[in-house]
Amino acid sequence: MNPTFTMADSSFSASDGAVSTPAFSPLYQQIKGLILQSLQSAEWKPGESIPSEMDLAARFRVSQGTVRKAIDELAADHLLVRRQGKGTFVATHEERHVQYRFLKLVPDNGDLHAEGPTQRKIVDCKRLRASAEIARALDLRSGDAVLQVRRVLSFADTPTILEDLWLPGAPFKGLTAERLTGYHGPMYAMFEKEFGVRMVRAEEKIRAVVPDQAQSQWLKVPADTPLLSVERIAYTYNDTPMELRRGLYRTERHHYHNALN
Repeated sequence: MNPTFTMADSSFSASDGAVSTPAFSPLYQQIKGLILQSLQSAEWKPGESIPSEMDLAARFRVSQGTVRKAIDELAADHLLVRRQGKGTFVATHEERHVQYRFLKLVPDNGDLHAEGPTQRKIVDCKRLRASAEIARALDLRSGDAVLQVRRVLSFADTPTILEDLWLPGAPFKGLTAERLTGYHGPMYAMFEKEFGVRMVRAEEKIRAVVPDQAQSQWLKVPADTPLLSVERIAYTYNDTPMELRRGLYRTERHHYHNALN
């Protein structure tokens, strides 16, 4: 049964699995919360169209303008994509403009395509018990199962990024090095397609470091080479952490680029 909205429904219970919205939030924000709830429950999957504004307005018993404002915000957050003459679709990491949202290292000449496709090498993929530090980052308990992945990304045959990833074990059951190697699209596209986990936002910390011996060997740089260290926690809907990623970036011919609004 589809949820309906009336002016009396001014808040949503987290215990019901809904997105928690304060009672004083504007009406369009409450509709945004209901749409997010449908995205989170996979009622509309990545790449699929959502109902029209008119249909959603009837479903939630609000004006079409209220629905439009809610969708505008979700599109600005890269959760939905408007396509002229076709409708509104759930964003997917397979779309090219979305792929680069989470990869901020770009060539100094600014041409993302000049180096050709990214070469990926999965170094390791194993299940283990979460340390206290990893558990805290992923909102797990110490000792919970996590998946650790190490990979090297190369551009124009030059190893440029060394990444270590930790993923909660339960949502990514069945993920193996073979599956990662065999998937040729973006990793986040694989997560949403094969495991139903969509990364919607991330927080990063950046600092300059020098590599240890193993890291310098993987990146083929001297041990005293300065590298950019980027630590990221990526979240799915409802601010649930789904990935801790630590990357070391070579920056002789690349730089970290981020647009701030």
